[in-house]
Amino acid sequence: MSEHIIARAGEQVPRYTSYPTAPHFHAGIDQTTAADWIAALPADEAISLYVHIPYCDRLCWFCACNTKQTLRYGPVQTYLRALHREIATVGQLVPSGVSVKALHFGGGSPTMLKPADLVMLTERLRAAFHLDPDAEISVEIDPNDMDDARFEAMAAIGMSRASVGVQDFDPRVQKAINREQSFALTGTVVDKSRRHGARSVNLDLLYGLPHQTLESLTATIGQALSLAPDRVALFGYAHVPWFKKHQTMIDEAALPDGAGRLAQFQKARALIEAAGYQAIGFDHFALPGDPLAVAARQGRLHRNFQGYTEDDCATLIGLGPSSISRLPQGYLQNTPATAQYERLAAAGELATCRGIAFSNDDRARSWVIERLMCDFSFSARQAEDLFGAHGHEIVVEAERIAGEGAEAMLERRDSDFVVRPEARPLVRTLAARFDRYLDVGAKRHSAAI
Repeated sequence: MSEHIIARAGEQVPRYTSYPTAPHFHAGIDQTTAADWIAALPADEAISLYVHIPYCDRLCWFCACNTKQTLRYGPVQTYLRALHREIATVGQLVPSGVSVKALHFGGGSPTMLKPADLVMLTERLRAAFHLDPDAEISVEIDPNDMDDARFEAMAAIGMSRASVGVQDFDPRVQKAINREQSFALTGTVVDKSRRHGARSVNLDLLYGLPHQTLESLTATIGQALSLAPDRVALFGYAHVPWFKKHQTMIDEAALPDGAGRLAQFQKARALIEAAGYQAIGFDHFALPGDPLAVAARQGRLHRNFQGYTEDDCATLIGLGPSSISRLPQGYLQNTPATAQYERLAAAGELATCRGIAFSNDDRARSWVIERLMCDFSFSARQAEDLFGAHGHEIVVEAERIAGEGAEAMLERRDSDFVVRPEARPLVRTLAARFDRYLDVGAKRHSAAI
């Protein structure tokens, strides 16, 4: 690994789960715009739904999600009433004939919901939208929430994929991030998820955590792989205390530096690949027969707010506070304030507070960034065929980047631009070179690795 790559490991860049990225959304996209965009969906469109549950019964200090802790269920019940109303409001706007191909419950902790409430929520979704009979239904699971009644509710709603939060199994690391969770409990949850219908189980792991070492991370990887997950997501801990105040509870002196994070990433990646998993993009892995791995090999991999996915729907509708929707015309985001969201939803209004409309340049750069993030390459010919002058402009930029000598992260191979193998961990940094918005305003992001 070159010193140049190591030196850039700590650079702050977006995660590129969207382009343009969320800091550049603006209030000029309002409820009226949102209603017009949703109503304009083609009648035969296949879409995805994301449902956000903004509550947890404990607050993990590493978390950067839009969530809040509550030990009372009352606020959750109030929220669910508003969510039911938003579902009905949005469902009335969606043209007849539109079908839902994928449904994802995220948070927060969706598994904090009482079993009957999860079933009712899914029934409301089925009443408002046409769910395809083969739609993938995925749920983010906090093992500490789970009991037999919740597993039975997962089976009742047709859960096909379970995403199980792990982070790390080392007790010292768990205590430092306020996420104590035994290996035995996690193993039980993985087993019961499969017995209750999950065809695919994903484990979320983190590197770059306080007190994490190469030795402790190696042990965690070994334990995680012993559960035979179908997929593994290996995320770098995003330390953003200026954005998430509870992260100030984490001792910054116990965090690894950029070189340390890179070493942890490389070690974990080598262990997971040695166990027979296929690398997907820069931070996911899957067994070769998993649909995600198949999509990657066939050039059908995509990236959205849930990370890497085989979901090829051009439209994603987000429900709940802070949720982001992607429609053919651009991005929409709901207000992140739960109380304001509840007021708007209860009144039968959309909760959209900001967004951004795509320009032709945005579409071209979004495509290039997604292909770099998914395939570590893009075709110059295809960029120009799809986007004309805008694609040509990006090709010229790519040629300039590829000509930067020994430190170049990109190289030209015939009609393709390819990320150099040693620069793949820094693909976010490379993607940022094509981001026309990045220098607009003072925005702070997480470390590149």
